[in-house]
Amino acid sequence: MPDVLTKTLWDARRGLAGFAVGTALVGMLYASFYPQVDGGAMGDAVEGMSPGLRDALNLDDLGSAAGYLGSSVFGIIVPLIAVIYGVATGARAVAGDEESGGLDLLLAHPVSRTKLVWSRLGALAIGAGLLAGLVLVAMLAVRSSASLDSVSVGQFAAQCVALALLSTALGAFALALGAVTGSRGTTLGGTAAVAVLAYAAHSFAGQIGVGPARYLSPFHYYIGHEPLRNGFQWGDLGVLAAAVLVLGGVASVVFNRRDLRS
Repeated sequence: MPDVLTKTLWDARRGLAGFAVGTALVGMLYASFYPQVDGGAMGDAVEGMSPGLRDALNLDDLGSAAGYLGSSVFGIIVPLIAVIYGVATGARAVAGDEESGGLDLLLAHPVSRTKLVWSRLGALAIGAGLLAGLVLVAMLAVRSSASLDSVSVGQFAAQCVALALLSTALGAFALALGAVTGSRGTTLGGTAAVAVLAYAAHSFAGQIGVGPARYLSPFHYYIGHEPLRNGFQWGDLGVLAAAVLVLGGVASVVFNRRDLRS
């Protein structure tokens, strides 16, 4: 029986490659638009927005490389794709296999439920790391040509590490929810709702008078302290990593106690 972690990565290699390459290319494309932002259509569109909306979406500093990347590339586009990867992978890790009937076959081998959960979570984390690593390579490839030199290599690396942990954290939530429900559809729907609410809490909590709610959002720890300006935010990264470990522990405990659907 191949090791569960390496087999999971091998089975998911095509999907992971597609997500990683696609995310990197999209990020590189949007990053390359930066020189055309000032005085362009995007700048005009932003000027037409209300001050509150510009503040919520972090659009007040599009003139700087860190501001542009933090609001568009790493603020919306790249994390959206990375989160989709994490959630889809986490939902498939337990609930997907249970619905397809493959989980019974896998657990018929000498593989404990605990090892299965942590191996699948480890594969998710490695996949998210590879995706974020390829995004980092893409950003560095266009850094000079797109006039992004004011953002250092270390600052790009800090943001990409946070990206990997964000994807893993929401994927771990999906894995835990799948371990509870055994339903891939319920897991995908529930995790998508949580992700949307978390993004809204990070972006709009201050606008509606519930500012402390942003601290409940993983997006706050992903980009709230602006790694593209300030480098590695070890406290924020620690919170995301701790969330992954806690959710993995919850998934393991619940999965060990639940009867599988036949």
